[in-house]
Amino acid sequence: MRTPVSTYRLQIRAGFTLHDAARTVPYLHSLGADWLYLSPLLTAERGSDHGYDVTDPSSVDPERGGPEGLLALSAAARAVGMGVLVDIVPNHVGVASPHQNPWWWSLLKEGRQSRYAEAFDVDWDFAGGRLRIPVLGSDHDVDQLEIHDGELRYYSHRFPLAAGTFSAGDSPQTVHDRQHYELVAWRRADDELNYRRFFAVNTLAGIRVEVPWVFNEAHAEIVRWFRDGLVDGLRVDHPDGLADPSGYLRRLKEVTGGAYVLVEKILEPGEDLPPDFECEGTTGYDALADVDRLFVDPLGQAPLTRLDSLLRGSAEVTDYADMIHGTKRDIEDGILQSEILRLARLLPMDSGLTEEQSADALAEIIAAFPVYRTYLPEGAGVLKEACRAAVEAKPELAAAVGVLLPLLNDPGQELGRRFQQTSGMVMAKGVEDTAFYRYTRLGTLTEVGADPTEFSLTPADFHSRMQRRQKSLPLAMTTLTTHDTKRSEDTRARISVISEMVPEWSATLAKLRELASLPDGPLASLLWQAIAGAWPAGRDRLRSYAEKAAREAGNSTSWTEPDEAFEEKLLAAVDAVFDVPEVRRELTAFVARIEPHGASNSLSAKLVQLTMPGLPDVYQGTEFWDRSLADPDNRRTVDFGLRAAALAELDEGVLPATFQAEASKLLVTSRALRLRRDRPELFSGYRPVLASGPAAEHLVAFDRGAGSAGGAVTLATRLPYGLERAGGWRDTAVELAAEMRDELTGKSFGPGPVAVADVLLIYPVALLVPGSQSGEAK
Repeated sequence: MRTPVSTYRLQIRAGFTLHDAARTVPYLHSLGADWLYLSPLLTAERGSDHGYDVTDPSSVDPERGGPEGLLALSAAARAVGMGVLVDIVPNHVGVASPHQNPWWWSLLKEGRQSRYAEAFDVDWDFAGGRLRIPVLGSDHDVDQLEIHDGELRYYSHRFPLAAGTFSAGDSPQTVHDRQHYELVAWRRADDELNYRRFFAVNTLAGIRVEVPWVFNEAHAEIVRWFRDGLVDGLRVDHPDGLADPSGYLRRLKEVTGGAYVLVEKILEPGEDLPPDFECEGTTGYDALADVDRLFVDPLGQAPLTRLDSLLRGSAEVTDYADMIHGTKRDIEDGILQSEILRLARLLPMDSGLTEEQSADALAEIIAAFPVYRTYLPEGAGVLKEACRAAVEAKPELAAAVGVLLPLLNDPGQELGRRFQQTSGMVMAKGVEDTAFYRYTRLGTLTEVGADPTEFSLTPADFHSRMQRRQKSLPLAMTTLTTHDTKRSEDTRARISVISEMVPEWSATLAKLRELASLPDGPLASLLWQAIAGAWPAGRDRLRSYAEKAAREAGNSTSWTEPDEAFEEKLLAAVDAVFDVPEVRRELTAFVARIEPHGASNSLSAKLVQLTMPGLPDVYQGTEFWDRSLADPDNRRTVDFGLRAAALAELDEGVLPATFQAEASKLLVTSRALRLRRDRPELFSGYRPVLASGPAAEHLVAFDRGAGSAGGAVTLATRLPYGLERAGGWRDTAVELAAEMRDELTGKSFGPGPVAVADVLLIYPVALLVPGSQSGEAK
């Protein structure tokens, strides 16, 4: 199996095709990236900017460059020794435009008789043998149906007509009643839908890759990539939605010849990948959480918690467990009620439970889940504990839960399988997409895959986790920014500084709230943290983020029931940054205060991530400062020409004079990536490097050598504001066993005790290599 040393993620779309990506290969190779890591390539909904809505799995998307583009990119990568990793989406397909998806079109036209009826996950009996499509503005809109060119039309929506169901003179409504599908009001999707979706997205329909022929047809083009030597590895999107994730991964390994595989799996604290998952690890959200917390000051926890309570108008500390229980129940009783009711319909007729009783009990069990899902028999104890917690929360459900537990614990039955597919949906929507916008004491902590109740990590805790990672997940990915992160790495690095200066933040927030009033304290905190983290940013970017954050939180407005009066105040607060000089002065003064410390955190987090155990990924463009917010903000166009020119200047010896210069991040990224690629023997182990002296707690350092052999040594500053207030490094030192050269500055240090202040004189980080040798670009 060929494995990468590092990856560089590229978002392939109509505006940046595979041909464009091929032209970036010389720069990315010079940067030090080992493999290209591509977003989904199969034909997707036309105009899709992300590619996760595949409509035809049999071809590479023409809008993204088609098969010719993939061939060109692969050839360019092969010419310089780079590999190719591609993101695939086995759980669902895009059905927003039925005529673009041959599988879905056949299903709608032929119903249960379609070859693809087995491919989709439809409960036909629930809707009288018809598939419900929630596209109408209201049920009365059935009067707006028309027939054109042998198709049923609802405005721009096109649907097929079953053979023999239309005669001249028939009304569109009569014809509609004869179809294998029923067009219904979009609001009915919450509790009347009868097909499996991706989360609550009606335009993404689940497919059953556990069926052999469905797997084969959905993966034929992917298999060709490996047969033709175009691709080297795969990233599997959302394996938790599959009926049999371990079986799927086993089959994927078989058809790809044992290729390198990663899974987009969210691991909760203390959770490990199931032992029968045939893959090399996760896509790195667990690593992201560890790195972030290394740069959060534990002394900020108590005052930020008090501030959060004040903003909520409560004397009590917010109970996060209680919050997520509530948000998960809201999701289950709301936008995912259809999924819960489908589970309830699977109970045996002689269960003795009404649908209402079983639905309530099922929802309560899932709300008590501490992880996304089980993989029975793996996780049976989690299920049992969730059932116990459900009964503790609602004793009146004891009998119902007692009936359900043995049924849910049987993966051989449809209820047991489908329950496992459903719990992850609820966790994602209830926690990541709702609670993370409500639990706002420090935005750094509410990132994908993280537990915000874990406030910070000490260096000792971090070292312990890295030693476990080196032992058990050496080929797993590490990351700091992805297309799904709610804030990019540099935005979070700046927000983390707030944990070190809570009084200053409290005063700034109070002043901003006074000048730009917003009647939702926790949301105001989230918003102003995000603006400070992303500044400078344009008005449209910030307005878009504010609207999304407020609607996801769902406290003062929502996607389905927007509160116009509140949203007017929300957008006015954003506009005040641009239109009210006093607001702008207050914001920019605070940003100026935290900016150098945020830059220090950014460089430190980046070097730690690039050199720690695991295979580092760099998200497109983040070798420069990148202060993005949630998608689509984090998918903006990247100027690779500008970055290539800056890298060439660095390679000519023109180094940034200050660590706050944008080129400093490019310096750190390129030197670390090149060293990992060109001298992998320096990254074969892990051991902590301990500092001595008054500021020792402000340094995180480790040696990646194996055994007694020295390897690359990383030194990174943490809690820089506190370090500054304490008077700097003073006589803090590290012991170097041999002479070492800093890849960033070219200076040599050691052997013996070395003053940290000397090593970190210009930059807050150092990457030391034994002797006078260094990594060189190839």
